[in-house]
Amino acid sequence: MMRVGLGVDVHAFAAPEQGRRLVLGGVEIPSDRGLLGHSDADVLAHAITDAFLGAAGLEDIGHYFPDTEERYREADSIGLLREARKLVGESWEVSNVDSVVVCEWPRIKGYRGAMRKNLAAALGVEESRVGVRGTTTERLGFPGRGEGIAAQAVCLLERR
Repeated sequence: MMRVGLGVDVHAFAAPEQGRRLVLGGVEIPSDRGLLGHSDADVLAHAITDAFLGAAGLEDIGHYFPDTEERYREADSIGLLREARKLVGESWEVSNVDSVVVCEWPRIKGYRGAMRKNLAAALGVEESRVGVRGTTTERLGFPGRGEGIAAQAVCLLERR
């Protein structure tokens, strides 16, 4: 039996004076502004977590890691993905994950390898099973105006 899940996440950029870090796929990218969120606002890890949970037939990331709980403030989203892996259990194997980060900036090309490594480790799979790509919106919409970053992901699980 195989199941597929889809995940989408969006976060707005914080003002520079808010001192937020920019974290994508568990990699901190040098920046004067990060993304707004209760956790570290890692849109890529959040989209992949939702895709993974959805493929397993479970609730979304907010159900398991609600932003109403103080213990998730500034939480490491790669750690949340690890926790999601534990929730799903070993009866489901990750066949593959594919994801795309949608933004004009930053360019993620130089960080993709580290992102794949972090995400694969959290899911307990080889890096070759995790795809991370980037795209722009040709300056259209909120990503194009530099207001935030979006990410989309799909995950294919296979019953062991």
